[in-house]
Amino acid sequence: MILVTVGMQLGFDRLIRAVDELAPDLVMPVVAQTGKGTYKARNIRTLESISPSEFDGMIKQTSLIVAHAGIGTVLTAQRFGKPLVLFPRRASFGEHRNDHQLATVGQLDGRPGIVVAYEESDLRDAILRGLATEMKGVAEETAARRERLTSAVDRFIRTGNL
Repeated sequence: MILVTVGMQLGFDRLIRAVDELAPDLVMPVVAQTGKGTYKARNIRTLESISPSEFDGMIKQTSLIVAHAGIGTVLTAQRFGKPLVLFPRRASFGEHRNDHQLATVGQLDGRPGIVVAYEESDLRDAILRGLATEMKGVAEETAARRERLTSAVDRFIRTGNL
């Protein structure tokens, strides 16, 4: 399964429409969490919202996450070791108040497990690249990084030194 998520605060019809149009040619079913969007998909299963526990269950089953460039989704994909296609919201399209998501993907583009699609025309190839992404070692590397951070915070709390 491919899981598309746009977050809970805003709809993202441009992303949902683009994936809906690509869905008949994809190799697996697509489920999308649409938020408060208005686009009515024809080729994918849509849910306005998904509870956190259900979302985690879906993440475990998915082969690929396609999402807006929200940091929560990036961290979730890393935590579960899932490849991620990011498609940033654009202020010029009225999708957000500024272009911080473009800045976010600019920093994340090319990192292990992350593929960025800047335009709808890039999305098909990005999804295919994401599906072909090898994630071995990414979850372990993330866990090791988290352990180093936890140790550093613990040491700072105890001693005041980093």
